[in-house]
Amino acid sequence: MQVREKVFIGGEWLDPSGSERIEVTSPHDGTPLGSTPAATEADIDRAVAAARAAFDEGPWPHLDVAERASALSRLSTILQERAQPLAETISRENGAPISSSLPVQVLSAWMVLDAYVDIAKEYPWSEERAGALGNTVTVRRAPVGVAAGIIPFNFPVFISILKLAPAWLAGCPIILKAAPQTPLDAYLLAEALEAADVPPGVVSVLVATDEASEHLVRHPGVDKVGFTGSTAVGRRIGAIMGERLRPVTLELGGKSAAIVLDDADIDAKLNDLIGSALLNNGQACGAQTRILVSRNRYTEVVDALAQGVSAMSVGDPMDAATLVGPLVDKAQQERVVGSLEVGRAEGARGVTGGGVPADLPPAGCYVEPTVFADADNSMRIAREEIFGPVLTVIPYGTEDEAVAIANDSPYGLCGSVWSADDDHAKEIATRMRTGVVALNSSYIVELRNPFGGFKDSGLGREIGPEGIGPYTEVQSIVGAPNF
Repeated sequence: MQVREKVFIGGEWLDPSGSERIEVTSPHDGTPLGSTPAATEADIDRAVAAARAAFDEGPWPHLDVAERASALSRLSTILQERAQPLAETISRENGAPISSSLPVQVLSAWMVLDAYVDIAKEYPWSEERAGALGNTVTVRRAPVGVAAGIIPFNFPVFISILKLAPAWLAGCPIILKAAPQTPLDAYLLAEALEAADVPPGVVSVLVATDEASEHLVRHPGVDKVGFTGSTAVGRRIGAIMGERLRPVTLELGGKSAAIVLDDADIDAKLNDLIGSALLNNGQACGAQTRILVSRNRYTEVVDALAQGVSAMSVGDPMDAATLVGPLVDKAQQERVVGSLEVGRAEGARGVTGGGVPADLPPAGCYVEPTVFADADNSMRIAREEIFGPVLTVIPYGTEDEAVAIANDSPYGLCGSVWSADDDHAKEIATRMRTGVVALNSSYIVELRNPFGGFKDSGLGREIGPEGIGPYTEVQSIVGAPNF
């Protein structure tokens, strides 16, 4: 049991302003895992005040970029040293299998930190340009101000770093608002941030309810918001920031399509194809949950998927043999089970799975990995983000039809193309209206290059040099004309 009593504001552990607490239970069997204070609006006010002081009066935005990058290096080393307890805590909280939690949940975070340290050396923080009148113009990237990062439950530490690293490099203090489903790992991250030894006010980590979170988004002292989560909440945050005329980055939902071409080597790539859909128990915005297969190979691929999915071990996320763990909570389990019922009612054929495992703790939040066949792209299971271990296999005739089906979605976050011909696969990828396309791989997040979506999947990009820009304002310093 982890019972936390303080809140982490501006680099200090302080008493919370309220008495409400957030209780955490195991998604495996419902046993208590711990509790934390629920940050109040007053706590958020304190965090914003500390960040404002750090930005308006402190040294942080005026340090050399190399000094801020060194803080990222220190944090990377600290996360490496504390990786195992972080991975274990995340798995206990959100059900991520421990077999993948260390590399996917934590290793990826410090790899992003290391990547940003390198990117900072080459980033165009300031450049001299020739003016039209013979003068010189200095174009510089100034920090946007106080940033807020709103973090989801599925990859909590990794996504926290996606927001913190570019904010720090740009010179922005940041307030991280953790998801109430996964507050315990946020406290471990806060302890790592404390050990990174940055000036007061530069970072706060708070766990808060939706009401308090909206207070953070609306706060007049916050200059920029980065949000990862559902499209519905993203619309709300985007509307608020639009009213305030402040920048926002939104990394939202997805219903990504994997296009399997006729020459794809299914035997060699089956595990990667399944992995692209069932990463983190399907609780991944970029999950390739629409599998598009030519009618020429439809039965063969559906049978292979069913065999591969049904063979996956489902159970305790802390068991090294587990490949699919529980969903994060009962509410998410109920939503996914409801989607299974919708799929059957619409006429899709359940090939494997389709229910709640009978041999696992009833207090757990499990859903059987499920494959639906004989589906079309108009069905709700093909259009709505389910956020669980559910694959929908859709047939197509020509490659043009496959591309049209892939693009016929309100979302556009990720996609993949599977083919023996890499050049042809890349040509198909360029026709897909989606932010990231993987070729013959489940690897959709490249840790030195931009990630983000088209359409309802969001606004802006994270990771890579493109991830820094949203935390800066472009300032031109114009020299006197040379008449």
